[in-house]
Amino acid sequence: MIKRTLGNSDITVAPLAFGGNVFGWTVDEQQSFTLLDAFVEQGFNFIDTANSYSRWVPGNKGGESETIIGNWVKSRNNRDKVIIATKVGSAMNSTSDIKDISRAAILREVEGSLKRLQTDYIDLYQTHWDDNITPVEETLEAYAQLIQQGKVRIIGASNLSPKRLQDSLDASERSELPRYQTFQPGYNLYSRKEFETGTQRICVENNISVITYYSLASGFLTGKYRSEADLNKSQRGGGIKQYLNERGFRILKALDEVAAQTNSKPAQVSLAWLLAQPGICAPIASATTLEQLNDLTASVDLQLSSQQLNLLNQASVY
Repeated sequence: MIKRTLGNSDITVAPLAFGGNVFGWTVDEQQSFTLLDAFVEQGFNFIDTANSYSRWVPGNKGGESETIIGNWVKSRNNRDKVIIATKVGSAMNSTSDIKDISRAAILREVEGSLKRLQTDYIDLYQTHWDDNITPVEETLEAYAQLIQQGKVRIIGASNLSPKRLQDSLDASERSELPRYQTFQPGYNLYSRKEFETGTQRICVENNISVITYYSLASGFLTGKYRSEADLNKSQRGGGIKQYLNERGFRILKALDEVAAQTNSKPAQVSLAWLLAQPGICAPIASATTLEQLNDLTASVDLQLSSQQLNLLNQASVY
């Protein structure tokens, strides 16, 4: 497996990240350990989480995903074998939607993440959501302090507008501040337009590694959901209804066709398509069972032909 470098850093990752949003939500700690063990045994090393993950679960307070990952790393004594990415900026309270990437918030929240992860450093620390208020220089200065202190290795961003991402890159160069080495957009075979017409060009031109979330459109691109009758197949089924339309069914048909040609599955084809797109480094995908995990990890070995990529592009045209 060929690993990929995150931006201009010295950090290399396998081309698939395990999405830790399911930890403490749809999988408990024991099953999380089982999945993470299998993931690294197959040669993968990249785990993505956030301080606010699982805050939406009744009884949770946020941080449960980080806590589970931290417990796993401690029990396996493998901190130097994995690349941990987490985020800051989202509210920890499930009833709040306040975003905050001020210097004070970043310096406060990093301590909680480090404690929950039971580590001295975070490999990739990411701006989760923009508050559209804090000057980009203030955010980057906070990261500079954390990097200087050895608490963070590199930084990345998620969900920034093209302007705020470009402003951040300009500020990094102008003021010699840390530079975002990665960018995390919601991007998949169905949801293409926003990224492709917005931040993709900036990422490619500036060698910013793209780590996609919603890589399988909440499971729609696995082919498991074909009608509204399928929406109760998982706790995430409610978010699938938006894809059950003419375009969505056209995409599923193309996925089925390519999967048959390659003796693979729609989820594998969907991830292989992502890996073939400009700037994409490592899609993020979640699994709740070993069977699902094995389907996902097989995607990195799937090479799609130009004809197959064109078929998928035409089916998902916007």
